[in-house]
Amino acid sequence: MAAASTTSASTFSKPTNPIGYLAIVMALTTGVLHLIAATNVLQFSQLMGTLFILNGVGFLGGTAIYLTTYWRRELFLVAVLYSVITIVALFAVQGWGIEAFYMQGSINPAAVITKAAEAVLAVCAMYLYVSE
Repeated sequence: MAAASTTSASTFSKPTNPIGYLAIVMALTTGVLHLIAATNVLQFSQLMGTLFILNGVGFLGGTAIYLTTYWRRELFLVAVLYSVITIVALFAVQGWGIEAFYMQGSINPAAVITKAAEAVLAVCAMYLYVSE
């Protein structure tokens, strides 16, 4: 008796462009940092902590979808918009100047890193949208 050979299509898909890997690193960076920061934010604001969790999950979930065959070119625009909205949200909550990156008089490295990662992610996603 011969064993039946079955082939199944994988739902996993690697980025076709090296910029896709940079986008993944940026999305993972900001997603994980938002989840870590949420533990501190929850101590003084349940609403903000929940928003941090949702934001982190959004970036991680978007990354997971990007790595599947379900990803469509138009979703790059969603990634751009999501990243830009998250950047603007910091300024809307913390103030519209450089002071948005400060917490209790000191620079907040997590805010700087997450917003830089989101800005790079937005540029990467726009590049990938245009180039693919």
